[in-house]
Amino acid sequence: MPARFLEGKPVAEAIKSEVARRVAALKEKGITPGLGTILVGDDSASAGYVRKKHETCEEVGMVSFHHHVPANAAQTELLAAVSEFNLNPEVDGYIIQHPVPAQFDFNAALMLMDPNKDADGLHPINLGKLVLQEKGPVPCTPAGIQAMLVHYDIPVSGREVVIIGRGPTLGRPLSLLLTLKQPGANAAVTIVHTGVPNIADFTRRADIVVAAVGVPNFVKPEMVKPGAVVIGGGISWEGRKLLSDVDEAVAEVAGWVTPRLGGVGPTTVAMLLRNTVEAAERRGK
Repeated sequence: MPARFLEGKPVAEAIKSEVARRVAALKEKGITPGLGTILVGDDSASAGYVRKKHETCEEVGMVSFHHHVPANAAQTELLAAVSEFNLNPEVDGYIIQHPVPAQFDFNAALMLMDPNKDADGLHPINLGKLVLQEKGPVPCTPAGIQAMLVHYDIPVSGREVVIIGRGPTLGRPLSLLLTLKQPGANAAVTIVHTGVPNIADFTRRADIVVAAVGVPNFVKPEMVKPGAVVIGGGISWEGRKLLSDVDEAVAEVAGWVTPRLGGVGPTTVAMLLRNTVEAAERRGK
């Protein structure tokens, strides 16, 4: 029996509806939540993601702000954009679209960010709050994945989760999030990566597999336990075609699987809006 699809859109729509209600309540107090984006360079995929974030802001009643730092600019221009958003009282949260061109120091810009305005949840202070299970912005893609699991009533507590990939935006923070003692978490989590020669030995025993490597079709059907949940968190591009880390044939083995399009992406954007409205609510207190 083919797997059921973990569609991200219904999850994202529910989150956006909640955010829109909170935005409306803030506007009654004279506060309009604002999201800022910083795009470094001219990558068309990154530009498309940023555009989508601004469109979604408009849908829920937020205002948005944008800085474009050209690929041939100096690091100081990126830092200036960060400083401007730090000082702008209308910007409640903002992101630096990742990745940035190699000549820019993303971490230096991240360290300059006001952690209270960190809409992506990637500042070291906010990652530290995640470790300590303190309230703060949670990285958007991990939070979106957790929201999908909760939305589709997929048990996580006590289950074995294998995450392929250890990146700072997805693999590492997701491992922290899913091990917390809270609803939608409390799992036994193992991180593997492309330096591990026997990845399939780990994934074949997992109840939930999350691929976050950015390698097309990395997870093959023979790597998956029958009935497992398989989530493609990493993406890559073949021309204008977006490719998942999960081979589409995995659907013949798995119980649940994210589709090539419309899986994790919509929930990531929705969680960005949630982090921003929470920052605006802190401003309104």
